Amino acid sequence: MPLFERDTEIYRDRDALREDYQPEELVGRDEELRTFQAALQPVINGEQPNNIFLYGKTGVGKTAASRYLLGHLREDASHYDDIHLTVVFLNCDGLTSSYQIATRLVNEFRSESNQISTTGYPLGSVYEMLWQELDDCGGTIIIVLDEIDHVNDDSILYQLPRARANGNLDAAKVGLIGISNDFSFRDDLSPKVKSSLCEQEIHFPAYNAKNLRAILEQRAKVAFREGVLSDEVIPLCAAYGAKDAGDARQSIDLLMKAGDLARDDDTDRIEEEHVKRGRRALERGRIKEGINGLTEHGHLVLYSLLTLELEDETPIRSRDVRPRYTRFTELANRDPLVPRRMRDHLSELAMLGIVSVTERNEGRRGGTYREYALDMDVGLIVSAMRDTIELVGVHETVEPFLDGDKTSTLDDFIEQ
Repeated sequence: MPLFERDTEIYRDRDALREDYQPEELVGRDEELRTFQAALQPVINGEQPNNIFLYGKTGVGKTAASRYLLGHLREDASHYDDIHLTVVFLNCDGLTSSYQIATRLVNEFRSESNQISTTGYPLGSVYEMLWQELDDCGGTIIIVLDEIDHVNDDSILYQLPRARANGNLDAAKVGLIGISNDFSFRDDLSPKVKSSLCEQEIHFPAYNAKNLRAILEQRAKVAFREGVLSDEVIPLCAAYGAKDAGDARQSIDLLMKAGDLARDDDTDRIEEEHVKRGRRALERGRIKEGINGLTEHGHLVLYSLLTLELEDETPIRSRDVRPRYTRFTELANRDPLVPRRMRDHLSELAMLGIVSVTERNEGRRGGTYREYALDMDVGLIVSAMRDTIELVGVHETVEPFLDGDKTSTLDDFIEQ
């Protein structure tokens, strides 16, 4: 008897719930797709393409919309003899400089045997190679830089949109699409970059429960066998997703986790209980992974916000988080970061979905500012931060969550 046998009771095509699955139609993003389509129209007209900036939280459809529309754009452009369209997608996760992006782009246009090293060239020389490759390719070139907020300098974001105007390109017409999960990234761009890159801006808001339900129903038709989903499963997954920052990826992952749990239970139905168990398992894993990936100062910022949350001080501005953060760095024998770097850690926590951000506008006098609050279960966060709590000491607000652990208290540190 074989050890592994094919299981066909629950799933018809489980891969339809994976991140790389591209549905034939995007649902829940009609307005954003119309705006995006209009911004891409110059390509079909044979004109210089727009530079487009997409922003919004993780899992709200920015990358999916880009792949969907650019796929259709490539197909439709092929019907016109005078349009030669090239589309290059580059995810900037792991790339921190314009130099790294420029070398990666050069290599995108070169054969395997003619790749350049990612180190050792002056940046100006790499740009010269890039202009040559783009002109050799010719026609209209759309370059998509996903997660551009990972890049620490904005040289490439100025050079690419302005390459033709600056006389660096003759044969190629280049359009740049920048995608960012960080709302504050645009604000930190230099004015000259902002005016070029953000020629067309499209904001992708969080999905609501209705949007998420439509997305899940679309995927479920492909992924599951008929009749295996109980009536409450999709509404519950959608409701949890809407609560968790409107992230479609999280909702789809939850639906797949519920399906996997039902399969593990050797049942032919996915029930509400599978969704609830799946959510607990995914949230534990997501919090642990996100927190483990933080730097030491990221942990200290999170611990500061956690204690303020337990004191009912949130939502709170970064300037009001800073005194607590500074105190914790002293207790940990670390030098505090400057305010801007501390805010960067708050933005990273928001990007991970651990912290929520609310934009406030109090007019001319008060200006625009952001307020932060925890967006995850406190007990799960505490359990993932034991090392930091041990380093700094137990703040009185977290003691009830430690289950009698013998972790030093803040008073112990202060007495020392």
